[in-house]
Amino acid sequence: MALGSQSRENRMQLKHNIGTCIDTIQDKLFILSQDIWRCPELAYGEKQSHDRLVRFLSDDNLWEVESHYKLPTAVRATWGPFGGKDGDRVLNVGFLCEYDALPGIGHACGHNLIAEVGVAAALGLTGALGLVREPTDCLTPLRVTVLGTPAEEDGGGKVDLILAGAFEDMDVVFMAHPAQQDVAFLPCVSITDVTVKYHGKASHAAAYPWEGVNALDAAVLAYNSLSVLRQQLKPDWRLHGIIKHGGVKPNIIPAYTELEYYLRTPLVTDLSDLKAKAEACFRSAAMATGCQVEITYPNHTYSNILPNTTLAQLYEENGRSLGIEFVEVQNNFSGSTDFGNVSFVVPGIHPFFYIGTDALNHTEEYTAAAGAEKAQFYTLRTAKALAMTAVDVLCCPELFHKMRVEFSEAKLKQEQGPKDKDTTGSTHS
Repeated sequence: MALGSQSRENRMQLKHNIGTCIDTIQDKLFILSQDIWRCPELAYGEKQSHDRLVRFLSDDNLWEVESHYKLPTAVRATWGPFGGKDGDRVLNVGFLCEYDALPGIGHACGHNLIAEVGVAAALGLTGALGLVREPTDCLTPLRVTVLGTPAEEDGGGKVDLILAGAFEDMDVVFMAHPAQQDVAFLPCVSITDVTVKYHGKASHAAAYPWEGVNALDAAVLAYNSLSVLRQQLKPDWRLHGIIKHGGVKPNIIPAYTELEYYLRTPLVTDLSDLKAKAEACFRSAAMATGCQVEITYPNHTYSNILPNTTLAQLYEENGRSLGIEFVEVQNNFSGSTDFGNVSFVVPGIHPFFYIGTDALNHTEEYTAAAGAEKAQFYTLRTAKALAMTAVDVLCCPELFHKMRVEFSEAKLKQEQGPKDKDTTGSTHS
């Protein structure tokens, strides 16, 4: 517990100070967000966004900023330790930022706002802690970390950072994602992408087609096989893809074709079953046409997000105190994020927040909304709610313990997999 068993009154004062601190720097935060929004960069290439975050965080000499942290476009900034005694274990709370964009349509998923939320929440929390009169009264030293994580849209920068040890000393992490409504928790689903390459033999398509081995036939056969497979899949499993390369000229039998597919299941433990079914379609198409096939998984698998009811409920309580109206959403969301992998390593929360538009993510309309001044009120309100939630778990040992226990139980439950449902007594027509 970072600040001792703070009374409710003291916690409320800290939360009030968080709001004041964020409001004080709102203009600077908007400029930061705008600078990232105006310069959309793709996964692993976010050089200017990386540099802008480094400059912003370096303006305050209380932060130790590490550029190119374990990845060329990742950033880490740390504040503290604050309070406690020498030799005590430091409690580390992390706020995550994203800043990669989408090809062709820029920040259509609002990652400029994710970066702003993470920075604002961290500065709000540290600013409020800086107003504590007697840091020596804190029982356990506290560190606040801002971690800039590249390549969420493609590649999985957070998975790279997990493998590099960036999350090993963190105790809880926070981030929030723009959407069409405010929701404390959406499960997000696991995903893996697969690239399939068929190699045949070119020949003149009219003069002597029998000399060729048609790689396009293999691709079309695989595509149709997967389409037929869908009727035998569980309702919440997803597979969808494209033919990236289908040949070069109508009168040449294609010697090479390539498909790219995304495979998604609600739980990462189910993903291997869907992969096996999809691979059977890919390989059977090669066998039927006489082609050779290559099947590769070029990027990291994204896990589903582990739920943490303790954090979600605290976030809702703090959000409502700021006027956020949460909606009940059915668990049929099919989006994916590499934060899911983080949620299996450290307790965390990944709420979604309204930005003043009904436009859908990954559209040009959402790009415009993410850069609009109207989004600032909702973005900073979300940052306040995140920082206030951090105060709750850091200042209340019971809540911190409850969060940790729930994390361990949820992780164990999902690693063991769902129990088989009892289908006895079911009727069929």
